Amino acid sequence: MQTSLNEIFQNYVNKKPLFKDKNILTINFTPDNIPHRDKQLEQIALILAPVLRNEKPSNIFIYGKTGTGKTLVITKIMETLKKSAVKYNISLKIIYVNCKMRKVADTEYRLLAQLISSFNETVPYTGLPTNELYDKFFRLLDSVQQNVIIVLDEIDVLVNKIGSDILYNITRINQELKNTKLTLVGISNNISFMENLDPRVKSSLSEEEVIFPPYNATELKDILSERVNEAFYENTVSPGVISKCAALAAQEHGDARRALDLLRVAGEIAERLGSEKISEVHVDMAQQKLDTDRVLETIKTQPKQSQAVFKAILNLYRRGERNIQTGDVYDVYSQICKRNNLIPLTQRRVSDLISELDTLGIINATVLSKGRYGRTRKINLNMPNQLINKLNEILSREFI
Repeated sequence: MQTSLNEIFQNYVNKKPLFKDKNILTINFTPDNIPHRDKQLEQIALILAPVLRNEKPSNIFIYGKTGTGKTLVITKIMETLKKSAVKYNISLKIIYVNCKMRKVADTEYRLLAQLISSFNETVPYTGLPTNELYDKFFRLLDSVQQNVIIVLDEIDVLVNKIGSDILYNITRINQELKNTKLTLVGISNNISFMENLDPRVKSSLSEEEVIFPPYNATELKDILSERVNEAFYENTVSPGVISKCAALAAQEHGDARRALDLLRVAGEIAERLGSEKISEVHVDMAQQKLDTDRVLETIKTQPKQSQAVFKAILNLYRRGERNIQTGDVYDVYSQICKRNNLIPLTQRRVSDLISELDTLGIINATVLSKGRYGRTRKINLNMPNQLINKLNEILSREFI
């Protein structure tokens, strides 16, 4: 066995690689050029430009579906803005928080701790009164004359977890600050997120709004073509691969991240199979792998209550139920909570969790009007039985 392993590694090293730089196909890479986002780049840059005159910009709310370039554009703008601030001798601090990261923004305490840590200060993991954290954050903010921009990426996840009070508190801080001007930039994948916000928060957060529309297949093809030239060696990508990746991603809400992932995973599969070129067959294999991995990982990282709701949907589906309604889900969910010593949420909150699962693409939930009896949802699972069985196996370890 040892010899065969050595042969595997030796063959891999000796084989001519397909990738020149795989990092170019990841979300961590910020290209010099961001195709088809000139309008959004200019719009946001003009809103934030006043910091270079020591003035306070408006708060900005940015929204659009996953993979439409929101974080990429903000990253590019913030990098350039930092350099410009140094050039013009302007004191500017930019704080970026990904609210979807676990143990970063899943409680008010942790978010404040994260904001405080950006000033190279630490607070205990737990134990301090929240008011004390606010006071500490306020003092750090106002310690010198400066402009501070806080970027809250996936801000809808933050509000779903801890409510909107913290946003209200942050947006109102400027009334008390003497030295610092604070600007908030919120980024959301959920285009209906603002509709459910407290009106006070909504008015102070969304002074300016910027929309990122989905990419179409032609735009995605342009994005991939630019990356391919830098990511792969010449003549390693077969004709039609870029078009297929773009077309598949365009079907899924114009998601550039999805298109890049398809291309990257197709390349990895081709290398493992010893192919000298990436073909459309490898793209098909990549699509199947990504679909399975994404759903499994998403469910594994969901909070316990969301998992219980999805387990209820799974149980109903495995019984042969189709077009499942919210009330049916709530009945089974309540039984799961009782068996597992979970405190059941209200039916309205469970309905919100069903909406979140729909937004994540785990289920398909269509709203149905029942006239004077209100509204319900028609829920279905559009995924292979093999994946449903894997999901049930994972959740059966969590719930009896």
